[in-house]
Amino acid sequence: MRIPLVALPKDYLGGALMVLLGVGAMIEGARYSIGSLNRMGPGFFPVALGALLTLIGIAIGVAAWLERAPAADAGRKPLPPEWRGWACIVGSVIAFIVLGHYGGLVPATAAIVFISALGDRENTIKDVLLLTALMLVICIVVFWWALQMTFPLFHWG
Repeated sequence: MRIPLVALPKDYLGGALMVLLGVGAMIEGARYSIGSLNRMGPGFFPVALGALLTLIGIAIGVAAWLERAPAADAGRKPLPPEWRGWACIVGSVIAFIVLGHYGGLVPATAAIVFISALGDRENTIKDVLLLTALMLVICIVVFWWALQMTFPLFHWG
């Protein structure tokens, strides 16, 4: 009996995709020197991340298998795609790239958080502004102050 790909639950497909990406990262990372925990080589991080991604993908698949939906849900019509969410997420990434290049870390971070948060219909403008302000503070502290990245806070050019 062959099951069409569309009939598979999203958790199975998502878990399989994560496993596939994780195995691919491990294979590519293994081409470089892995090193040890004391002296990590350039392949250590991709292999470790790939292993974690693979384990998480397996866990998602197992959890989906353990929570198999009852047959009553089989006749229910699937919800239409959330085009607003998709547009906001894609638009926020584009805004981050453009504003990061021409405006700096603060406008780029504000844009990606603000626009992507608008993709959730349950968020209010107050929630979005609060989340944006909080993420700006965290981003400045972590990336600019603690890690001292060379990404300027503001750049006019």
